Amino acid sequence: MSGDVKEDLQAFDDINVTPMLDLAYVLLVVFIIMTTASVQGVKVKPPLTQVSNNLAKPQTRGITITAEGQVYLDAYPVTLDQLQTNLAQYKAANPNLPVVLKADAATQYEKVMAVLDIAKKLDITEIGLATKRMQ
Repeated sequence: MSGDVKEDLQAFDDINVTPMLDLAYVLLVVFIIMTTASVQGVKVKPPLTQVSNNLAKPQTRGITITAEGQVYLDAYPVTLDQLQTNLAQYKAANPNLPVVLKADAATQYEKVMAVLDIAKKLDITEIGLATKRMQ
């Protein structure tokens, strides 16, 4: 009988770490996906609409206008002249350049029109206006 107990202890001497490694890899993959999926940008309160569209496309450039009228291109503050220069460079690299304009609901309409005029001058036809869906 004492021999059986000794054999049982030897069978459980090693710890199987495979399930623990599987869990670690799954958590690592989830962490990588979640951190790369977050959208960088400037926080604004977009106007409300009845319908919301998904405008995400590869190489999409984001233009943000804050309530104070500050313009950002991909989360970097720019003047309207800098915006036109940068968009012209992006347009030269990608003729079908998609742009999403996200403005705060309190933004002056004149500033939004100035940005849309720049897009029109550069012949940017794929432009979307980001809004928040009403609940």
